[in-house]
Amino acid sequence: MNAIERRALAEAASTGGGFVVPAHVAIIMDGNGRWAAARGLPRVEGHRRGVEAVRATVRAAGELGIRVLTLYSFSKENWSRPKSEIFDLMNLLRRFVREDLAELHRAGVRVRIIGERDTLDADICSLIEECESLTRDNTGLTLVVAFNYGSRQEMARAAQCVAMDVAAGRLKAEEVTPDHFSTRLDTAGLPDPDLVIRTSGEQRLSNFLLWQAAYAEFVFLPIHWPEFNREALERALIEFSGRERRFGGLESRS
Repeated sequence: MNAIERRALAEAASTGGGFVVPAHVAIIMDGNGRWAAARGLPRVEGHRRGVEAVRATVRAAGELGIRVLTLYSFSKENWSRPKSEIFDLMNLLRRFVREDLAELHRAGVRVRIIGERDTLDADICSLIEECESLTRDNTGLTLVVAFNYGSRQEMARAAQCVAMDVAAGRLKAEEVTPDHFSTRLDTAGLPDPDLVIRTSGEQRLSNFLLWQAAYAEFVFLPIHWPEFNREALERALIEFSGRERRFGGLESRS
């Protein structure tokens, strides 16, 4: 956060308003491997430090009043990575659940996992079910983890559900609306993201929330995910606060 951004934040706080806090923030956590390579470290160390950034971000999101935080943790395309790296990533997931789930539950965090589960190992599915079952009734921050997730695949599954309902006579074709289609997505019941953040400087969605992010604001940060912290989140929120969201309408006039 530079001096201008710090001054803007301080001035906003002094007036009692602060920056605008979006209800739903989604983050593409990118750059673990590049962070490690730049330091001569193995990629698994980048992923380990990335888990630490997740912990800090979840804590900061709750403290700032964000209601839904969605993290893109593992995509459908990530299975093409070396088997050794996938093994390390799955072990990190297991360790995160064992070490962090109880703390998340105590903090009132509700965990929800989106993505395909049919092809996952049984123990990973059990961990997912444990996370969701234990925290289902919590009323604090909703932490959505996109795991084995791909937005095109998600929309294809939703379209298949709609097609089967139409074919079975449970639904008329003319009754299929955007709102109805949204109820068939993995994110059914959640608000669309207001802000999508991507780290590492890349400027693309990479098959993440393509439907849901139709009117989201985007902030691309030139830091790798292991470097992400509360200050980086606040920097993104300051930039978001300066945007005028028109949702396809005209610019407001004073």
